[in-house]
Amino acid sequence: MDHQHPMLFDEVAKAAIPIIDTFNSQSLANTVNAFAKMDHHHPILFDEVANAAIPIVGSFNSQDIANTVNAFAKMDHQHPILFDEVAKLAIPIIDTFNSQDIANTVNAFAKMDHQHPMLFDEVAKAAIPIIGTFNSQNLANT
Repeated sequence: MDHQHPMLFDEVAKAAIPIIDTFNSQSLANTVNAFAKMDHHHPILFDEVANAAIPIVGSFNSQDIANTVNAFAKMDHQHPILFDEVAKLAIPIIDTFNSQDIANTVNAFAKMDHQHPMLFDEVAKAAIPIIGTFNSQNLANT
């Protein structure tokens, strides 16, 4: 996006941080996703989102997972504990992931060089039956 307002994003972060523990999974995912889409990295906000997400990671759905880890990867913001917790959650619900969720999640783990062989094994099992639903970008990212 060509028209950015960094000061606005900084003010949003400043307002969000004190109340971040009131955000639900979708709000946390949407917040970091918006910052990543605008290419506005706010390390303190990303750390606070991760810290708020970890205790409620069990409430994340496949899209929340994919959007969150994708945002962290786009901003190259390392948070291994969050990625480990997300992987633990994703494994038993991987069959709820659509092709885009699978591609974005795998791509984020790969970009961050975050190894989780069990997650990748389960992703492979889940992706093979639905590989026909993957578009070219999903295939390239998986």
